[in-house]
Amino acid sequence: MTTLSSHAPPSAPPSGVTLDADEFKELMSAFTDTTRQLEQTHLALRQEVARLTEELDEANAQLRRSRDLAALGQMAAGIAHEIRNPLASIQLYAQMLAADLPDASESHAVCGKISRAVGRLDGIVHDVLHFARETRVRAQATSAVDLFEHARLECEALLTRWPGRVEVHVDASSRCDLKADVCLLTQALANLIRNAIEAMDGGVGTLRFAGERRRMRRADGRRVERVVLIVEDDGPGIPEDVVVRMFNPFFTTRPTGTGLGLAIVHRIVDAHGGLINVKRAETGGARVELCLPVRPPTARTNSRTTGNAGSRRDSTVRTTSERR
Repeated sequence: MTTLSSHAPPSAPPSGVTLDADEFKELMSAFTDTTRQLEQTHLALRQEVARLTEELDEANAQLRRSRDLAALGQMAAGIAHEIRNPLASIQLYAQMLAADLPDASESHAVCGKISRAVGRLDGIVHDVLHFARETRVRAQATSAVDLFEHARLECEALLTRWPGRVEVHVDASSRCDLKADVCLLTQALANLIRNAIEAMDGGVGTLRFAGERRRMRRADGRRVERVVLIVEDDGPGIPEDVVVRMFNPFFTTRPTGTGLGLAIVHRIVDAHGGLINVKRAETGGARVELCLPVRPPTARTNSRTTGNAGSRRDSTVRTTSERR
């Protein structure tokens, strides 16, 4: 009796040969196994097609976002330049008028209010121009722990006033070395720290910094190694409807501020060829991951022109963990 492999399709018996019950049972078993394998292969192929389709949609979405941000930045820069000159004139005239008025008069106080309002507007214009300007990466050797320390020092005054405590943890299995722009990433991490502290509303809590190496899939399907910088807080977390907009320019949930802090974070990560994950931390607070290449693309810039925006294929904001 011929033995049939469970991993190969059954072959038909020679002409004129009659199968007994055991042979027929074995033949049907082999046929069933082959059918099951084909079904599993078909299911795996469907899942792979669905995954690739989703990644293609994400790549198209991030391309549109980069183009929109580039166009918005260019428009905002033009408006800001037009506003800055009249503001300077208003400030000058208010100061001249105040110099001619008695110090204790009501009119002098009004001039002071005008000057302070102009100062706030000038601060907004400064933020807009900072967001719109070209972001050029000047890479140098650094590590996750060094970047976190630079950011902590940048926010030291705010952390001193905050009654909580800060834990710094870097994955012990790796030094998390990378080449990146230290100044830009310090600014990005400092912006995340300020937002995390404000989210905790000055209450007692913990900020956690972590760094790890992780192999992640790019939009083109290739797996690359990234250094992931993680900032977690004990705040109330970020609502889903806010997550999808939190990195948009001028979006804010607070009564004050320009809403450009997190947009600048996105531009810095984008200029490094990285991406951002936003999710809920195990403590219920927010967890933001800056996923950066070990070495940024050569001479990568985040330009205000739409032509360059189209080349930034691998930057996006995700609300779930990255596929590995």
